Amino acid sequence: MDMESFTVVRTGEKALFWVGALITASLVLWLLFKMLTGFRIWVLGNGNLLSPKLGKWAVVTGATDGIGKSYAEELARRGFSMMLISRSQEKLDDVARSLESTYNVETKTIAVDFGEADIYPKIEKGLAGLEIGVLVNNVGISYSYPEFFLHIPDLENFITTMINVNITSVCQMTRLVLPRMESRTKGVILNISSASGMFPVPLLTVYSSTKASICTMFHGLIFTFLFKQAFVDFFSRGLQAEYKSKGIIIQSVLPFFVATKMTKIRKPTLDKPTPDRYVAAELNTVGLQDQTNGYFPHAVMVCSLCANHLLIASGVVDWLGDHRSGPHTDSAVPGTAHEQGPARRIPEEKEAALGPELCESLSEAGQMFY
Repeated sequence: MDMESFTVVRTGEKALFWVGALITASLVLWLLFKMLTGFRIWVLGNGNLLSPKLGKWAVVTGATDGIGKSYAEELARRGFSMMLISRSQEKLDDVARSLESTYNVETKTIAVDFGEADIYPKIEKGLAGLEIGVLVNNVGISYSYPEFFLHIPDLENFITTMINVNITSVCQMTRLVLPRMESRTKGVILNISSASGMFPVPLLTVYSSTKASICTMFHGLIFTFLFKQAFVDFFSRGLQAEYKSKGIIIQSVLPFFVATKMTKIRKPTLDKPTPDRYVAAELNTVGLQDQTNGYFPHAVMVCSLCANHLLIASGVVDWLGDHRSGPHTDSAVPGTAHEQGPARRIPEEKEAALGPELCESLSEAGQMFY
């Protein structure tokens, strides 16, 4: 190699070195920024933001059980007078008495079925004259058990009810409360959605579809893909962009499983917290995140699942599957790669309800949320 060629090569090496150094430095700075942001959100939090200074009253829908009840209790603990809205007057009275005796706050209740479309004049009348600082759009319903779309009993009414409860309620309650917050240039609206709308959920099609907007077919099952396009999520973030300059916070909340009656999870774990634990963590993110999973382990789960979907979309997973070493074609042969971990299957109590054919189809498709 002559001197001129050597000089060109060395120049190229230096250029590549500095490009690599710049990229590495950028990644380090980005990672440091993300770590500091995470520390600010999940460790320091913003727990002092929600107080009666926003307005005397807090309104919670679906306030008699689960996450809604925990929101009501936590907001009452912070000094808010509570407007509780749910279906059962008996349960509403029980929760109201508990809040009054425990936290010495004023309470009001409105008993309505959010599955009906004609309830909002009654709610509007009940909210008249209240200085509302916080609205928690929590009410929601899901399936009794996973089922194929066409096998759902009373399908027509089921669809109408699901949409009324999970979507219409968010729009209508926001319509009733937001003008009051705008006139006072302060207030917080928390729209409780679900992380089930962010990823494929077979056999919970209508529930996921009320959380998602892109549908596709796979193995005879309807999967709903959100990738941050859920109705409630888009609605919340769109309104936040419109009203942030007017002093109003509108947050989209996307929890994974929480140990409630609706999820039928009896024993809480680190990744499936109690409603009280989840709500305490979520309220610390208000004002820090427009869109939140509310609970650090849930945020970690989203990062993991997003990375998994990115690998699938890029074909890396398929490529690795085609090129992995060792025997892997016969799952019945002891010692093969398939025996490295337990096979995923539907819980026994669900098999009886779903039937063998349905269970086999679901197992073939994969069970992300079972």
